[in-house]
Amino acid sequence: MCQSEARRGPELRTAKWLHFPQLALRRRLGQLSCMSKPALKLRSWPLTVLYYLLPLGALRPLSRVGWRPVSRVALYKSVPTRLLSRAWGRLNQVELPQWLRRPVYSLYIWTFGVNMKEAAVEDLHHYRNLSEFFRRKLKPQARPVCGLHSVISPSDGKILNFGQVKNCEVEQVKGVTYSLESFLGPRTPAEDLPFPPATPHSSFRSQLVTREGNELYHCVIYLAPGDYHCFHSPTDWTVSHRRHFPGSLMSVNPGMARWIKELFCHNERVVLTGDWKHGFFSLTAVGATNVGSIRIYFDRDLHTNSPRYSKGSYNDFSFVTHANKEGIPMRKGEHLGEFNLGSTIVLIFEAPKDFNFKLQAGQKIRFGEALGSL
Repeated sequence: MCQSEARRGPELRTAKWLHFPQLALRRRLGQLSCMSKPALKLRSWPLTVLYYLLPLGALRPLSRVGWRPVSRVALYKSVPTRLLSRAWGRLNQVELPQWLRRPVYSLYIWTFGVNMKEAAVEDLHHYRNLSEFFRRKLKPQARPVCGLHSVISPSDGKILNFGQVKNCEVEQVKGVTYSLESFLGPRTPAEDLPFPPATPHSSFRSQLVTREGNELYHCVIYLAPGDYHCFHSPTDWTVSHRRHFPGSLMSVNPGMARWIKELFCHNERVVLTGDWKHGFFSLTAVGATNVGSIRIYFDRDLHTNSPRYSKGSYNDFSFVTHANKEGIPMRKGEHLGEFNLGSTIVLIFEAPKDFNFKLQAGQKIRFGEALGSL
């Protein structure tokens, strides 16, 4: 045997050894392609996890037989965040023994930079469980409400984005948008909804602007886990309608908002719509991982993070009745609702063209501070 054939001998044996696994993988992938989509997703999920966890190239041979990993976004969306959030909610309700409260809450305070000097009750032993600690109230003087500006921040948080709404698209963070209609939901013909009459071929944005010469504005505020978790009325307005979208409970931190397009449209959210002195006004509380509970103080019929829901569905509720034809009047700074952990508030409203925001993207803001004015 010549030396070249001798050298090729191990290579041929290696190629033959690799040939059979590739045939088997092709056969297996052919079986997977015949499965239903849910079954296929279930079978390929563990392999995809290994693909992203193992060193680069470890599963590269699989690509030679036609296998492709599920995208990171799709993989993250498959995580049962609603179930995890309900489990977290149950855990938060467990009463802690007196001796355990201080070390548990102190760890949370140290991790997220909570300022307990602002809390109405500073004694950590007062809070029986994590839920009570998350929903702690502030001292009355801790958040003075600005009276000089027409719109104030409804909560503590970080400004992710703000400005005019253009082309029916809203920025959740810079460069990443979501559909205005997908976020607020389609118009319904109910007479009590605070929308003007629709005209043929009119855009969804133009349907929300009720007065000539006005523009549509938006502001996105992200609440971190260490922030004050209650939210308040950002202006004097009347709430006439509530729309609840059951949905996912993915994280809404700024990094995730850059990663997943239309994140706010996927997540569970409660949209409050009504009007203020300049026309249409809305406040939307967006749920997130471990924040399945969104509470609106005047809405006892609202129940969020239910075990079952239909994707894309929503529930409407009107606060306009025969006895109350105006809706729910809210004063600027008045208590409106709360989250069980950090999340996001989105304001969408119309105002005259000379409305100016007093903000910078990325800045920290506290409830009661000015967002903008005329």
